[in-house]
Amino acid sequence: MEIILIRHGESEADILGVHEGRADFSLTELGKNQVRLMAKRVKRNFSPDEIWCSTLKRAVETAEELSKITGVPILFSDDLRELNNGIQAGKSFAEAENIKLPKHLHERIEEGESAIEFRMRIEMVFSKIIHESKSQRVAIVAHGGVITELIRAFLRLPISQDHWFHTGDTGIHKLEVKETQRVIHFMNDLNHLEGL
Repeated sequence: MEIILIRHGESEADILGVHEGRADFSLTELGKNQVRLMAKRVKRNFSPDEIWCSTLKRAVETAEELSKITGVPILFSDDLRELNNGIQAGKSFAEAENIKLPKHLHERIEEGESAIEFRMRIEMVFSKIIHESKSQRVAIVAHGGVITELIRAFLRLPISQDHWFHTGDTGIHKLEVKETQRVIHFMNDLNHLEGL
């Protein structure tokens, strides 16, 4: 199975300079343009058989455009939502400076989830997708943190905060799960945004 990981386009939170996470912002006009270019590229080069998507607006708007251009239906999953960053969500970076952040993997930010809970949530949905889907190629539209956790799960990395995988707005990663191996074809491809 090929897995196409796609991050949503630029959201209003990027313009406002606030923590996103579970805060539910829509795409900006630039974000919508990024998404159109990404969707055309995906259709041309690696159109999926099914699309999985987070239920947060910025991901939904991204997946809906991808679905419209490719003609592929969307399967929505709350488990693909970004890290639950609790009371930090929607706060400006200045406002959030006084929020006590977790020091250990098992600790939660107030009203949020721990790094271990986040990873386990992503492991569950990733396992469901790769073991229950009958598709040859699946697109997953989600968030930067979710994509990092999906790649950690794909590579069977330990639960830690030591490895990060950057994904730009509408960045694309192509992975493949084979019988006896896992292959990374490319990561954080943004070629569709050239000239934007």
